[in-house]
Amino acid sequence: MKILVVRTMATMLESAVVTVTEDFAVRTVRCHVHRSGWSEPEPATGHSLVLVRDGRFRMRSRHGRAVIDSTTGYAQAPGEEGQFAHPAGGDVCTAITLAPHLWKGPSGTVRVSARADLAHRLLLRAGPDVAYEAAERLLDLLARLAPGEGGRVRRRALVDEAREAIVGGHPQAAGLIPLARLLEVSPSHLSRTFRQETGMSVTRYRNRVRVGLALDRIERGEQDLAGLAADLGFADHAHLTRTVKAETGHPPAALRRLFRPGTCPLERVAGSGSGLYGDAAAPDPQRAEPERPGEGALVVGVPQNDVGEHARREGSAVADA
Repeated sequence: MKILVVRTMATMLESAVVTVTEDFAVRTVRCHVHRSGWSEPEPATGHSLVLVRDGRFRMRSRHGRAVIDSTTGYAQAPGEEGQFAHPAGGDVCTAITLAPHLWKGPSGTVRVSARADLAHRLLLRAGPDVAYEAAERLLDLLARLAPGEGGRVRRRALVDEAREAIVGGHPQAAGLIPLARLLEVSPSHLSRTFRQETGMSVTRYRNRVRVGLALDRIERGEQDLAGLAADLGFADHAHLTRTVKAETGHPPAALRRLFRPGTCPLERVAGSGSGLYGDAAAPDPQRAEPERPGEGALVVGVPQNDVGEHARREGSAVADA
């Protein structure tokens, strides 16, 4: 893919164009702003989708206020305005511009499951075949995203505070009861409200965050899964493996094969060999294996009744490699 890095000092943004076609464009954007106050209203120029790779920020729009992180992105229609605040520091996002026929969902927040997170990462590693490979990976990602659930202001604010405490690693976010105590609500109220607003339990959300951190480490080449499990608060290596597979459809060993060494567009955003991946080699966009049918993958262009045969052919091809 052709990468074009644009630095805008006035807004402290660095933008790298990853893929551009007539129907969609993909950019990685690094924001260096650390500001608790709201920005000026920023209008969307087209149908757009923003997903977070690293960090978090707050957004205010006609849909209300929301915390945007690796588990929650947002979609905007042309002309919709948003304001942003970065009390936790900078972030790294993927901004996707879509032709109207590619995004039929509503604007507002979108829930990002672990499988959608994986599809997002693999989209950034698509090879030079933009018309097919990148397009298929984009469609896979879009199919995995779910519209966020709207809610009353107080409930949404409570859930956002809980999410920020969990993502930020607050000591009282180590358990549901101390987290509720921190937020000055009952554990049952927090649990019930969280599920109503996000469509998942607090436990599932915490696992989603931890699996995202595990993906980051595995993507960088982490080999010590027992140490990784301990660092992320899992009971043991087996607990980590079960949770990662349940959330992504792949065990850690299979994820290593998906994240083969190479070059990642996110490294180039900063214009140096460092960046989100540090000094470790990032995955090769031309060698990454697609998700296999039967593991939650969207098989684009394959009739439903042919999926089994398609999977068997792919299995044979892998065995012969």
